[in-house]
Amino acid sequence: MRYVDSFRSIQRICSFSVVVSIALVRSTSAIAAPTILLDRATQGMVVSAHPLATQAGLSMLQQGGNAVDAAVATTFAISVVEPFSAGLGGGGFLLMYQAKSNEIKALDFRERAPLNATKTMYLDNQGNVRPNASTNGYLAVATPGTIAGLYEVHRKYGRLPWKTVIAPAIQLAETGLPVSWRFVSATKTRLPTLLKNPDAQKIFTHNGKTYQIGERLVQPELAATLRSVSQNPQDFYTGTIATAIAADMAANSGLITQKDLQQYRPTWRDPVCGDFRKARVCSMPPPSSGGVHLLQILNIIGDTDLKTLGWHSPDALHLLIESMRIAYADRATYLGDPDFIKVPVKALISPVYAQKRRQEINPQKATPSSQVKAVDPAVLQRLTKESVETSHLTVVDRDRNAVSLTFTVNLGFGAGVVAKGTGIVLNNEMDDFAIAPNTPNAFGLVGGTANAIAPNKIPLSSMTPTIITENGRLRLAVGSPGGSTIITTVLQIVLNVLVYEMDVRKAVAAPRVHHQWLPDRLNVESWGLDTLTIADLKRRGHQIEERPSWGNANAIVVMPDGSLEGAADPRGEGAASGF
Repeated sequence: MRYVDSFRSIQRICSFSVVVSIALVRSTSAIAAPTILLDRATQGMVVSAHPLATQAGLSMLQQGGNAVDAAVATTFAISVVEPFSAGLGGGGFLLMYQAKSNEIKALDFRERAPLNATKTMYLDNQGNVRPNASTNGYLAVATPGTIAGLYEVHRKYGRLPWKTVIAPAIQLAETGLPVSWRFVSATKTRLPTLLKNPDAQKIFTHNGKTYQIGERLVQPELAATLRSVSQNPQDFYTGTIATAIAADMAANSGLITQKDLQQYRPTWRDPVCGDFRKARVCSMPPPSSGGVHLLQILNIIGDTDLKTLGWHSPDALHLLIESMRIAYADRATYLGDPDFIKVPVKALISPVYAQKRRQEINPQKATPSSQVKAVDPAVLQRLTKESVETSHLTVVDRDRNAVSLTFTVNLGFGAGVVAKGTGIVLNNEMDDFAIAPNTPNAFGLVGGTANAIAPNKIPLSSMTPTIITENGRLRLAVGSPGGSTIITTVLQIVLNVLVYEMDVRKAVAAPRVHHQWLPDRLNVESWGLDTLTIADLKRRGHQIEERPSWGNANAIVVMPDGSLEGAADPRGEGAASGF
């Protein structure tokens, strides 16, 4: 009964979310509103964290564009409507499925450390971490990659003109949009930092006071930047925009120079893939940890009959939590930028390795994180004979090509600064490095030498854009924001669809749990588990902390008849829309 009642509540939330989404779309003249947002469709579908961004992408599909065109348009639109979560001043990862060849490609457009970055740049003379230095202000900013990544994928695979896919974002920035509760909440959270930067204060507050829900946010400087990029995407890296960013950095003790911008290039990488039951699961490789540990946890679960155990039964949850604990312990030791260190990817996603780690799990008792360690590197080699802000969007077109894209400026409004005269919110992605051994970042994640700061190095990420196929055909595209919780959020949605056979709306809306090794606690969504289940988990030794909901996932499922069903997370304000 608890399970049914829980989903009835979720369905009420979803219905309210759709009504609000439609109202928001109709409240702006920036993009022509659809008659209704369809989360079931046959021709194509876009799901994102904001209905206006979803509509920007959908309009590309309706004009004959493909999944890449729609994804690029949606990403640019998110940069306007969600400046607190992602944008031109950040970076991310993209996974792309080509239906004709049944191939999956991965594009890394993650930010890079400036050339003048040093391993100890956030430490004082005594070797102590300087508070907030890696999260607030110009020193926290890494070289952005969003525009380079979007142009690269569009240049190779887009169908519509470059100017066409940017046009909706330009219009949104010029004419404005009514701000939502998420914008107001994010502004209040970061207000002290925003007020220290004149351009951020000018754009995102009314003379230092926060916007009210429904007030219109207009961003003329960002519109001008987007218009310049639509004419010449390299202007961001070699032209007037690059000059403006570098000058603002120099004036405020930031490290990014014109040379950093000129040298930035996105990187095509091989996705990490593995089999889970009948499905082929592909996700993002390092420098994201997402794909590696998604597959690692699925491998540890293996062929366990989770469905018979029951959704969120204590036994199933215990196995899931202990698998998470093991994966995040490995993350802290082994994961980093593969251009700088050797990451034992094949070992970590090996079923043989998973079987070894599975044997370490006591089915009746939680193992304290202090006793869970990464295995010796020599063991890995023998096993394989070789070495709270982000945004996600999902697109599937009429040919069943798909894009799963996650991008970010890291924390709310990134570093809390806007490059003078550009309207661009700059990231604080340097905090994703291990700024000192065993020192938690803003998400509580710790790391070691594998993720230490170095010039031009990419900080480790948890972003997990994922695409799943079955029998050579697209089955599911999914992803989420959420910092360290991204991997476990995507994991649980994948299990909800593939194992528990939930429809995509329930799969995305269902309550979640999260464990990341350190700190040694199990996060449970408030009201997500019944009291008997919580009591059982506590008896096994789990240290439980109930907290408000996290993540803002979205997904698209291809149904057996070939139609599409999409879902945006009811925890956010996003929308699924198709035709």
